[in-house]
Amino acid sequence: MDDQQVLSRIDDLVKEEEELLHRHEGEGLSSEDHARMEELKVQLDKAWDYLRQRRALRQYGDDPDDASERDGGTVEEYGTVTQYDDTDADAPA
Repeated sequence: MDDQQVLSRIDDLVKEEEELLHRHEGEGLSSEDHARMEELKVQLDKAWDYLRQRRALRQYGDDPDDASERDGGTVEEYGTVTQYDDTDADAPA
């Protein structure tokens, strides 16, 4: 899948997400629609991750076709950020 195809996929997913939200505006989402929204979020994260991989490979002179789509669990873990503590307990006061 080339960059344009990935961008087209992202656009399609965003459109579906917006349609789903507008269809239920003011009434909330059903449990099925809520599950679909979560799936769309994962699919979008995967598509953006794949596109970033392709761009990074190209930037450093490698073949963007060597990029691989990661599974949803891996991509979703990227959103889990551990807060960095830069205080040094051993530093003199």
